Amino acid sequence: MQLCVALDLEEKSQNIDLLKSLKGFPIWVKVGLRSYIRDGRDFIEEIKKIDLGFKIFLDLKLYDIPNTMADAALECAKLNIDMMTLHASSGKNAMMAVMERLGATSKPPLVFAVSALTSFDSQEFQSIYNAPLNDHIQTLAKMAFECNLDGAVCSVHESKYIKKATDPSFLTLTPGIRPFSENNDDQKRVADIDGAKEALSDFIVIGRPIYKATNPKEVVERILEKIK
Repeated sequence: MQLCVALDLEEKSQNIDLLKSLKGFPIWVKVGLRSYIRDGRDFIEEIKKIDLGFKIFLDLKLYDIPNTMADAALECAKLNIDMMTLHASSGKNAMMAVMERLGATSKPPLVFAVSALTSFDSQEFQSIYNAPLNDHIQTLAKMAFECNLDGAVCSVHESKYIKKATDPSFLTLTPGIRPFSENNDDQKRVADIDGAKEALSDFIVIGRPIYKATNPKEVVERILEKIK
């Protein structure tokens, strides 16, 4: 299991300071919508320039018509990132278009399909997708697997079921991790690190419990010790 640290602070300089404080840790860093919209591709280049050895996860959750998604995915790949996301609900044609386009590149990133946002509970998911949460998440994950994506983004609660419905090698990336029983904030389907281990999560994403801590480095040390 690997740790992804979310870079969601209010200013780019704060994210850079956080990164520098975590130098030497074997982690991934997640650049999401807020940071990318504000700071753009220059932020990713700056992360590389300071060369802290972190792998970069660009989490933009692409969702559009197939050709637009494929074009956008190619632009993401040109940034030499290591991992990216799209929405499984964009459909098979879109996912296949993305994988075909990325397959022509020399070093394609890992591609994960978002099944259901961890801010959804079962009732809200039902109202949007008109389907039971657990059943439909497995359906979306199977679609992604059949399109040769590398894995699915899901909550810890669905990770095992997705691997059972697809293949043990199909990776799961689980946000909503509250490592030491912190506040859930706007997340609904959350879990701790022990739960993520039990669920066979391959990647865990942690943001606020780290970057809002008085000593983020100490929190990351504790998390890495716990996931050994």
